Amino acid sequence: MDIKLKNEELGRKTVEEFKTLKKIPLVVVLDNVRSLHNVGSVFRSCDAFAIETLYLCGFTGTPPNKEINKTALGATESVNWKHESDIIDLLIKLKQDGYTLCAVEQTQKATPLHTYTIDTEKKYALVFGNEVEGVQQSVVDNCDIVLEIAQGGTKHSLNIAVSAGVVLWEFFKKHHSL
Repeated sequence: MDIKLKNEELGRKTVEEFKTLKKIPLVVVLDNVRSLHNVGSVFRSCDAFAIETLYLCGFTGTPPNKEINKTALGATESVNWKHESDIIDLLIKLKQDGYTLCAVEQTQKATPLHTYTIDTEKKYALVFGNEVEGVQQSVVDNCDIVLEIAQGGTKHSLNIAVSAGVVLWEFFKKHHSL
């Protein structure tokens, strides 16, 4: 029989240890995400996969916020985050800083995530969009590549928090050779 580990046996880092931890060269950009629960879930995934920074753009909610905290479970304290009102200005700055800009969206020429070769020597910015409209076309136009999560069911999209978890896991496992 396999016995579950207790929380104290998991070897989790403290917030202070996490802040000094070497992060994977990856930032996450949320484009007008409405649901504060989704924002909190993305915070938690960003903590789990040790990303550099989470950018909350447009009307995306920001901490401190009770609804974000419900799903973030403290990740708003560990994850470096910033609010940017203009996503295009942010993308231009990230591009100038050497990031490859990746919209996570369904487009005519999207690259399936599972076929994309992640270069661990590059820095990436992953852009996730609004729950109803997705990533704005003007944002897609400013990205270097569009990544799409392959799906086999009757629905044509995943929840934004689920999408972020799937994509972040792909980048994390490549950086850790998993």
